[in-house]
Amino acid sequence: MRAHLDRVERHNAKALNRACGLVLDTVTGDGLLYLGGSGHSLGMVLEGFFRAGGLACVYPLYRPEISPLHGAWPATQAERRSGMAAPVLEAAAPRRGDLVMIFSNSGSNPYPVELAMAAKSYGLPVIAVASGPSMEVAPARAGVKLGEIADLVLDTLTPPGDVSHPPDAPRTAALSSLCSVYLWNLLLARMAERAELPLWVSANVPGGDERNAELLARYSERVPVLRTSVMG
Repeated sequence: MRAHLDRVERHNAKALNRACGLVLDTVTGDGLLYLGGSGHSLGMVLEGFFRAGGLACVYPLYRPEISPLHGAWPATQAERRSGMAAPVLEAAAPRRGDLVMIFSNSGSNPYPVELAMAAKSYGLPVIAVASGPSMEVAPARAGVKLGEIADLVLDTLTPPGDVSHPPDAPRTAALSSLCSVYLWNLLLARMAERAELPLWVSANVPGGDERNAELLARYSERVPVLRTSVMG
């Protein structure tokens, strides 16, 4: 796993610099970064939202049907169903200057692909975090794949099937979530070196609640889920 992460970092060095510029333009322009995914890729939506050290200008794109926690096999069926994604983005009321980042290991199911299509219809840039090797062999259930639509792809390089151990006959230790978190943190680190960012502070350190209250006041009008208990 450590060797794979090193490979991912080297492979994505130029793409990460480009992504840094795109996301910084959104952040400094007072826009929102929409994070989307389905199935286990929803873990990255949670990782990027309301997280200590994370960006406060994040809008999580989500509906219960695409989460395994609301039914594992039904969630798989839902992400393969056309027409699920566009209403999620429409409800978020995106504006020019916003940006969409989509996490999808295979980049082949209708939900992430149509989410990218919807973003492009609003004129928004799309960054995909996906596996090139997995996209190459996965069935194009939406007719095209996420990498064909996105403006930029950060490649997790995870092998088809995702698993990594044992090396001679892998059957466990999936890599996609690990690699996605690593790429996200590499992106945050690059951004923090270039600009002052609106970052959440842990609520469990002195002054955290006060700092977070300022960010809540700044972003909760456009990101209602920061204050409401149920997403529409």
